[in-house]
Amino acid sequence: MSTTNPAVPAVPAVPTAPEASEVTRARRTGGDLVVESLAALGARTVFGLPGQHALGIFDALRRSALRYVGLRVENNAGFAADAYARTTHGVAPLLVSTGPGALMTLAALQEAAAGSAAVLAIGSQVPLAGIGGGRHGYLHELTDQSASFRGVVKSVHTARTASQIPSAVAAAWASALSAPHGPVWLEIPQNVLLAPVDVPPVAELTVSVPELRPRAELIAAAADRLAGARTPVILAGGGVVRAGAEAELLTLAERLRAPVATTFGGKGAFPWEHPLSLRSWLEDRHTTRFLEDADTLLVVGSGLGELSSNYHTFRPRGRVIQIEADLGKLESNHAALGIHADARQALGALAAAVAERVGEGERGSAGSAAADGGAVGTGTPGTPGTPDTPEAAVAGLLARVRERIDGQGLDLEQQVLAAVRDALPDEGVSCWDMTILAYWAWSAFDARRPNALHSAQGAGGLGYGFPAALGAAVAEPGRPVLAVSGDGGAMYSIAELATARQYDLPVTWLIVDDGGYGILREYMTDAFGQATATELTRPDFVALAESFGVPALRTSPERLRTDLAAALASPGPSVVVLPALLRMFAPTHLAP
Repeated sequence: MSTTNPAVPAVPAVPTAPEASEVTRARRTGGDLVVESLAALGARTVFGLPGQHALGIFDALRRSALRYVGLRVENNAGFAADAYARTTHGVAPLLVSTGPGALMTLAALQEAAAGSAAVLAIGSQVPLAGIGGGRHGYLHELTDQSASFRGVVKSVHTARTASQIPSAVAAAWASALSAPHGPVWLEIPQNVLLAPVDVPPVAELTVSVPELRPRAELIAAAADRLAGARTPVILAGGGVVRAGAEAELLTLAERLRAPVATTFGGKGAFPWEHPLSLRSWLEDRHTTRFLEDADTLLVVGSGLGELSSNYHTFRPRGRVIQIEADLGKLESNHAALGIHADARQALGALAAAVAERVGEGERGSAGSAAADGGAVGTGTPGTPGTPDTPEAAVAGLLARVRERIDGQGLDLEQQVLAAVRDALPDEGVSCWDMTILAYWAWSAFDARRPNALHSAQGAGGLGYGFPAALGAAVAEPGRPVLAVSGDGGAMYSIAELATARQYDLPVTWLIVDDGGYGILREYMTDAFGQATATELTRPDFVALAESFGVPALRTSPERLRTDLAAALASPGPSVVVLPALLRMFAPTHLAP
């Protein structure tokens, strides 16, 4: 790997603030109430970017034990907070300023909403006298700043006096954590943040987030249908991962001997190599038909949206049971026995109820069969591994998917994805931008463990991969973290190389350079015969990374596994650039 350009001075250490005088120490402001409230609720790290109206909060950070991670662009700070929240299953505070700073977070907050990430965005406002659309001409003034957030976040909160701040922070925190998790917006006027306060420091602040338990009669009805099903199948979405319900899912699937597919957001919810694992080939007509043919399909933690339904071509012929924490997604696309509940609570109750109806061992356990050495496609009729078993049906489906992909001349793409998988340690985390290699990963990448793969497939905005990886690295120190971007997406977050270097975060950034917006190039060529506005002039990414003091190298598909593994094993940030023109596998949702 190339060394840092010796002509570039080393990044200086961040200077520490001079020791405050006794007078300054005694002076507390509304900003102190914000950081004290966050700390009392359990926050340890905050992300953000300062601005003139928000300086009261940032000055208060100096007097707190909160760790501040500052990024260079507010949208990237939002992506970092998003991944931190997903990784920790907790709340990630995001601190920004008024007007342009606030509005720059909207794309990130849309992704957090789509991915159910509990981001607590706290922004400043113009002084209290300027709120209400009076057009006073304050810097950053908007007629109604909070209106910009109402269609994006779960809830909007305002604190207009210092005494309101702790309760407003607590209410926003509780909203972010209530099922389903999601982003919230809290704004506080500049003068309220700067005004001195004489109340004691916030020492204790608690919130109550009720558990979303399933109704007993619904669990009973669902258990009856599943226990009596001839061909039950399970589709597990991101709600399983967010609820930490992987063990409950595995228990239920093995009890029913039900094949399990995972959505792109549900990667890691079910063991990839399990004999009942259909994996994540949802953009595949063979998989779509397999799900359609189930006489009882259990959908848990997914709204069966566009990507999870092969672009809405999925038409179930059997009965559907849907477990979903987001009430708005319940039966939003398909009629079902809808159970509004947390995935872990519902799957645990359902597994117990099914056990009472089926009886242990009556359906058998695919996990036990695999442990006893049963191989898919062999054995005697009526036992796991024979052609009339669920395990054999799973193996047959995966073989058909493999045959379809292998018939498209996509050896390079499969070689590159396999090299990335081999290079990333099992304990590693990966964060993927909207790029062709990420689309392959949604379907074909084994996350190896739950909650270890994050992508922007919810809202689909560019620029997610690298700043999200920085947030994941902050959340899980000591784990290697991989970010994957195309050259187009990389330019959205190139400034965050400075952030990675400043905080010495162990993130390796793989940039697949194909000279433009590769997936849009394919879409336009397929639809119109040629592409427009997709070709890009881009920098020398290796030289650019080295100018930030970040080691970088240019690799090839043949060297990728070795180079990437070495970068991931090295301390601190690094960049690996792969010049390659990758293609997508053929879509099946457009076929008759």
